[in-house]
Amino acid sequence: MNLLAEEIAIHPTEATPRIRPLPMEAMRPEWLATLARIPGDGLKGAGFPRNVLGTIMRSDETFGPFLEFWVTCKSKMSLTVREQELVILRMACLYGSSYVWKHHVPVGAEFGVSDAELDAIAAADFGAFATARERALLALTDELVNARTIRAEAWAEHAGALAERDLVDLVSLVAQYVFFALMNNAFQVQVEPSLAMVRGL
Repeated sequence: MNLLAEEIAIHPTEATPRIRPLPMEAMRPEWLATLARIPGDGLKGAGFPRNVLGTIMRSDETFGPFLEFWVTCKSKMSLTVREQELVILRMACLYGSSYVWKHHVPVGAEFGVSDAELDAIAAADFGAFATARERALLALTDELVNARTIRAEAWAEHAGALAERDLVDLVSLVAQYVFFALMNNAFQVQVEPSLAMVRGL
């Protein structure tokens, strides 16, 4: 377990949210249209992240632009959806965010992330992944969170497996899920009951 996760474990999430999420009825039609573009089914229906989105909606003037950025990245990034999910699941581990983890376990499964790979992500066993590209994405995610940069030795070992655009998109994706993880942790956003049976961290 990394130091960040150890620190989070000392202060477990409390049972009530600090900011009450707005109901989805407060969603503007253009926001709903943006959300409909999310690839796959995992973040729709029972997996819809209503509590975190309802929390961010408290800042409605920033919510719309962020939503457009987030959803567009999911479909337009150079990283495949599976690759994005590997990074997002690792971010959930690094930030001790049960909310992100429980929402993205089903999404990951939809795009081919196995139970054994979930175990490897949680254990930081990146050697369990077959391709140098996936190993690089996971290792550099840890580097970005733990070192707050990509140190020379990590760059030398992993950057060659990725194109320049991949590297820029990776930093963008990590930054998005720093935002989500901090929202969830700081405001004690509650996991929706529909995801109670999804395996936890």
